[in-house]
Amino acid sequence: MSRKRTVYSAEFKSKLVLEVLKNEKTLQEIASANNITPKNLQNWKKIFLDNAEIAMEPSKAVKDYKEDLLAAQEQNEMLTKIVGKMTVETARYFCESLFWASQPKQAAKT
Repeated sequence: MSRKRTVYSAEFKSKLVLEVLKNEKTLQEIASANNITPKNLQNWKKIFLDNAEIAMEPSKAVKDYKEDLLAAQEQNEMLTKIVGKMTVETARYFCESLFWASQPKQAAKT
């Protein structure tokens, strides 16, 4: 039987990472005191440090996010137009095929 995966809050992770960064206790000590693996702490520390720039310059992160959002919206609009066009063309061809299928066949002249 598998164990349920524990989900830790961002507040808990941040608190532990800050404790690691203080260097008052070793990573092993902090991990065992909080009943988590040292690898979790290492991963959280890496994520924390990789994203520290966002805390120092949030306007840049918001700007980057907005640029990505605008690009995604433009792509979505373009794809929506393509899908709409293809839907109309498919419907037209389908209607034409129904029309021609319903027409009586003409006998060949000899």
